[in-house]
Amino acid sequence: MTINNLERLRELNQKAEAGGGELRARRQHEQGKLLARERLDILLDPGSFVELDRLRTHGCTDFQMQEQKFLGDAVVTGYGAIEGRLVYVYSQDFTVFGGSLSGVVAEKICKIMDLAIKNGAPIIGINDSGGARIQEGVLSLAGYGEIFLRNVKASGVIPQISAIMGPCAGGAVYSPAITDFVYMVKTNSYMFITGPDVIKTVTHEEVTKDELGGAETHSAKSGVAHFTANDEKECLLMIRELIAFLPSNNQEDPPFQPTNDDPLRRDKKLRDLVPDNPNRPYDMKDLIAAVIDEGYFYEVQRDFAPNLLIGLARLGGRPVGIVANQPAALAGCLDINASVKGARFIRFCDCFNIPVITFVDVPGFLPGTSQEYEGIIRHGAKLLYAYAEATVPKITIVTRKAYGGGYIVMSSKHLAGDINLAYPTAEIAVMGPEGAINIVFREALQQAQDSGKARDQMTQEYRNTFANPFKAAEFGYIDSVIYPEDTRPTLIRSLEMLKNKQDYNPPKKHGNIPL
Repeated sequence: MTINNLERLRELNQKAEAGGGELRARRQHEQGKLLARERLDILLDPGSFVELDRLRTHGCTDFQMQEQKFLGDAVVTGYGAIEGRLVYVYSQDFTVFGGSLSGVVAEKICKIMDLAIKNGAPIIGINDSGGARIQEGVLSLAGYGEIFLRNVKASGVIPQISAIMGPCAGGAVYSPAITDFVYMVKTNSYMFITGPDVIKTVTHEEVTKDELGGAETHSAKSGVAHFTANDEKECLLMIRELIAFLPSNNQEDPPFQPTNDDPLRRDKKLRDLVPDNPNRPYDMKDLIAAVIDEGYFYEVQRDFAPNLLIGLARLGGRPVGIVANQPAALAGCLDINASVKGARFIRFCDCFNIPVITFVDVPGFLPGTSQEYEGIIRHGAKLLYAYAEATVPKITIVTRKAYGGGYIVMSSKHLAGDINLAYPTAEIAVMGPEGAINIVFREALQQAQDSGKARDQMTQEYRNTFANPFKAAEFGYIDSVIYPEDTRPTLIRSLEMLKNKQDYNPPKKHGNIPL
């Protein structure tokens, strides 16, 4: 009896590992896609994966479905380790009914999500699915609802990461959208609510799958994707990198990683990085790279709203979130996309106890009718809200321009910034000189015999008053004016001072962020 059962177990395991069979596996490979288990082999530490529900099958009897059963159905679920740290995973299997979501597939995913929440560990979902299983009707739709509910429950409790390795369409897209980060692959990833054929029928627009919902579309235009990889292996290795920055849950601190980069290192190149000419652009990435550990910046949403930089880095071995205006794109102005991009990232950092470092060079919000009509007021308020609500250590450095609402919004002292610093090149004012003198000195300019000479004189007077950080420092809104080359040691010392910070918002069910 025992021997028979052992043999039976061996056979069942082989069937489960075969998925939809050799032919479908070959088709998957021909499309440049890996199989569900192959993906987990790359993602997880060797030999660490423990599979659950390997022998489950669907119970559908409509459309002769009882004659088509595959062990494990269309998803592989379980847990493993990344660099020795526990993670929970599910990997959809496209070789079984096109990876479609059955009631059983949903139950398997929900079981893993529940375990992840209870045990305080990240969950990583690898999506490769045709969507709801039509043969199961409302049972499949109910399954999606159960997954969405857990996505919401887990939000801010454990890191949730989605990798799109194939199609992800219809209601299926909402689970990745709720998660913290979405990775896509340039070759075979697609996300859309309705596909090209439906769009052509309803709106008469002709569009390809790539144009509608490919990786490059979602990384540059919609902002749905946070990272884009060239192939599946690169994508999975990028996720391993991300995990190294994150705590396992909201009760832990981010993992410390020792570094050989001297915490007291001063970089004299920074003294000349910010141009004397306030209208001349420079690359804020050069400043960030010069300050952080080993120059390693794990940038998030690189191709979306490039006028605002966000990403993860380390200072003195401690993970930090970086938010920075980019003078090399739209002069560093804040627009709708940049505001939403920054707000979501700040809230993520706040969820998981990651300090936020802000580099400010912002002339203000981007003017224009399209921005106003599309709600820059509402969307800009999201950035303000995120900074004000965040209770993690917040350190801000004004490198050059900090004008008007842009100054306030970018983690100013008035939004509970902990340490607010400035370079000598900082300009903190309501607006730039040219616009200001037109308002302040309107009558004097009209009455001047030589309006050009008067304008130059008044502009210089305004610059002398506001084109420096010293007025703000007099009021205590800037804690210290620092030499640029001292940026790294100053930031690390500030983080050390703030490492035990405790701050709380008033008790409430939740705030009403201006969505």
